[in-house]
Amino acid sequence: MMASTERMLDNSRTAPNKSVAAQSLAAGGIDLTENTQLLTDELNALRRDQAKLQQAIFEAAQAQRRLCAPRERTWGEYEIAGEIFPVRHLSGDFLKIMELPSVLGLVLGDIAGKGLSAGIWLPHLIGLVQRAARLHPDPADAVAEVNHELCHDEGAPPLTALFFATINPQTNELAYCNAGLPAPLLLRDNKTRERLETGGPMLGAVKNAAFHTGSVALNSGDVIVAYSDGVTECRNTQDDEFEMERLTNAAAAVCGMTASKALFSLLGTVLDFADSGSPGDDLTLLIVRRRDALKDEQPGTRTKEFSSLRRRSASGKRPNCADRRGQSSE
Repeated sequence: MMASTERMLDNSRTAPNKSVAAQSLAAGGIDLTENTQLLTDELNALRRDQAKLQQAIFEAAQAQRRLCAPRERTWGEYEIAGEIFPVRHLSGDFLKIMELPSVLGLVLGDIAGKGLSAGIWLPHLIGLVQRAARLHPDPADAVAEVNHELCHDEGAPPLTALFFATINPQTNELAYCNAGLPAPLLLRDNKTRERLETGGPMLGAVKNAAFHTGSVALNSGDVIVAYSDGVTECRNTQDDEFEMERLTNAAAAVCGMTASKALFSLLGTVLDFADSGSPGDDLTLLIVRRRDALKDEQPGTRTKEFSSLRRRSASGKRPNCADRRGQSSE
């Protein structure tokens, strides 16, 4: 009873003070109700602007996906599959599969930076690569042309790592130039391994940089795994990196699969390793496989696999080993 009485007395003492404060503000020309409404209107306007910005970024991300299409292709004896997982809404990584005169062109690039700062350069870089690839049959010449354009661009573009390759269906030769990306893996059907290292420096760094073309013969069952450094540098919750050894072992384990299934399995392995941790950089993988028509199964589950992996990644749930085994056995 005494406590209730004391609270009533306290309220009676403070009420006049609040009234006096309100009167003082009003006397100074400040209407609390009007001021609150103005703040509410400003907050609502900021929320609408934020929603518009998020929608614009979403649309830009969709445009990026269309620019990097197709993500999967069967071309004669070759299967190609690739995927990009941006660490933010927009990616600084890009890939492209394109038909050129008499050969197939394969591109994987990594623009320095993340998010908007890298993503706004992506259409420009893809356009430069496509134009150079059509002008120059030799990969090193095409890459040198892109480097020349970047070094003379007044917009000060960021450094870009690029792997550009062509496949000749008549000779089954892969000609390539690797400008600053981690060297792709070539896993032979006879279990030997090679690294595709020939090329030059990152693009946009040195105006007159020298670039060189390497070449390898692709035999039935051979698999190429090209990737951005976000894959090998992906960290788990213990701050361990995925590293080259894990990627090599995981790639060796999927050599008998179709390109799309191998891609899905490798991405699942990387995301399993990250566990609940968020990747610190964009992840991009490109798989190229020369089929053996006598041994290979017919691909037919790619839509299910790719959409399933994207849903799991978006929801924050990592595909576990059982998920991957179930997909691989379909």
